[in-house]
Amino acid sequence: MTDRTDSPTPRPTAPAPDTAPALIPVPDTASALAPIPASDAASAPASDAASAPASDAAPAPAPAPAPDLSPRNPDWWRQAVVYQVYPRSFADADGDGLGDLRGLTRRLTHLATLGVDALWLSPFYPSELADGGYDVADPRDVDPRLGTLDDFDALVAEAHRLGLKVIVDIVPNHTSHRHAWFQEALRAGPGSAARDRYVFRDGRGPGGERPPTDWQSVFGGSAWQRVPDGQWYLHLFAVEQPDLNWADQDVRADFRTTLRFWSDRGVDGFRVDVAHALAKDLGEPLRDLGTPERSGDADLAGFAPGTHPFFDRDEVHEIYRDWRKIFDAYSPPRTAVAEAWVPGARRALYARPDELGQAFNFEYLQAPWDAGALREVIDGSLETARAAGAPATWVLSNHDVVRHASRLMLPPDTDTDAWLLSGGRAPAVDAAAGLRRARAATLLMLALPGSAYLYQGEELGLPEVADLPAEVLQDPVWEQSGRVRKGRDGCRVPLPWTTTGPSYGFGAGGAWLPQPPGFAAYAVEAQDGVEARGGVPGSTLELYRTALRLRRKLQGGETLTWEEDVPTGVLRFDRNDGWRCVANLSTVPVPLPAGEVLLTSAPLTDGRLAPDTTAWLSR
Repeated sequence: MTDRTDSPTPRPTAPAPDTAPALIPVPDTASALAPIPASDAASAPASDAASAPASDAAPAPAPAPAPDLSPRNPDWWRQAVVYQVYPRSFADADGDGLGDLRGLTRRLTHLATLGVDALWLSPFYPSELADGGYDVADPRDVDPRLGTLDDFDALVAEAHRLGLKVIVDIVPNHTSHRHAWFQEALRAGPGSAARDRYVFRDGRGPGGERPPTDWQSVFGGSAWQRVPDGQWYLHLFAVEQPDLNWADQDVRADFRTTLRFWSDRGVDGFRVDVAHALAKDLGEPLRDLGTPERSGDADLAGFAPGTHPFFDRDEVHEIYRDWRKIFDAYSPPRTAVAEAWVPGARRALYARPDELGQAFNFEYLQAPWDAGALREVIDGSLETARAAGAPATWVLSNHDVVRHASRLMLPPDTDTDAWLLSGGRAPAVDAAAGLRRARAATLLMLALPGSAYLYQGEELGLPEVADLPAEVLQDPVWEQSGRVRKGRDGCRVPLPWTTTGPSYGFGAGGAWLPQPPGFAAYAVEAQDGVEARGGVPGSTLELYRTALRLRRKLQGGETLTWEEDVPTGVLRFDRNDGWRCVANLSTVPVPLPAGEVLLTSAPLTDGRLAPDTTAWLSR
């Protein structure tokens, strides 16, 4: 059964429309050092039958032709456009300040009219939100603040009716400290089978008062936390997120049950969180890293490939080959994509057909706005994917990074942690120039062969909210870093749907993170139907809609051919489907090649492609 001891937060009083929207507090986290009473701990449920879908979602037709997502096309994902939904920030149906599943279901027509092929749903499981929902207390249930399993079934049914596939986030590296297994481990004591499901060790020094190793948490500080009986448990992330021991057969069997549970409910695929961290070298004695940096930023170059104590070990691939057997038992086979922050050649291993099939391409996300650097990343990504027998993946923003409408305007050597700490003022970012560059980057990305992943709000051109005050920050990075890293809240601010209201249409009340007054200009309502006219660019929303509609018609093979005779700072390539893409990353206008102009990210300048502009042309 699921932990339901946290009651929903109270509905706030709505402020005047011209003020910053109200803020909803997130419940305080509980101590991870002492067991929660057994009656309050979330239990790992048995796989049960699917519940009947709810029927209160308002039906709406999908205006764009749906892609072939039927069992006849099991490879639908190879060139799909997938839209990431961070559910707590998407749409709030019950007015409690947190986005929820019913709110998402009611807004699914936004995704259908946008023209995406699938939605990726970030964690919606029971959680105390110590890490934005990635601290999962029960991987086979829905957080009661977000809805019920019936609501989830209704969401999947409506998505499928609109021609949208559904991918869910899964978190196999760790659980919440409120998970029934971890509470059992605390009560059972050292040497128990319950503790073997996690990574418990005795400390070093007299009385074991020092951590077992020098390993550091991704969020800052030691990766070890001591419990009252004196042992320590490993948490590579927040203290509320104890790492599972994937050498334990209970862990492997339970996760197989989880994969089948959601697949049986109609889920089409999985995004695997921290896919590179499951396998760990836990042989005694544990190895120190001997470096002071955070584990999440550790340079793997200091280790032979596959030999780091807890990241990207060779043994992890055995786990994913086992999962592939489960995925392939369904028709069509379930798809998966790995979040693995590892070098490209190693990343390709996760994307092999007998493992997960895809892996996120973070080199592209991290590349500077420079033609040479981007071409190098694109070539390397396509070659790496080809060698693995997988499609390339492309992404510009997600829930963990500064939004690209802001990030692409920062100098390449900018420390984004320091920039966020300055409230986005050092250096200041030109929002209009950032949006122009973001639009160009999007058209470039969508022209590339492979699958593209969008993050909610980028279709509105949302910038990073870099000036969130300290008192509203929710990301554990803030506290665990000693308040020197603000974390990821700035890209997780709830979406604006309307130009007025206490939370710009996000919900009837306030929002769990404050939206700046300037969000009104980015609202869906403000951009809907604003087409380009007379040299004036259309809205970013309409640019995305047009681009995705064209992409669906144009996209064909998974290759491209570069044109070499181009001005400095320009990328130009032909798709083998009769069209081409030209991106001007220079500082001067450049001539366009022959062909009918299909779409541009900004108006042409006397028939020439302006700086920070991308065009699609027929050949």
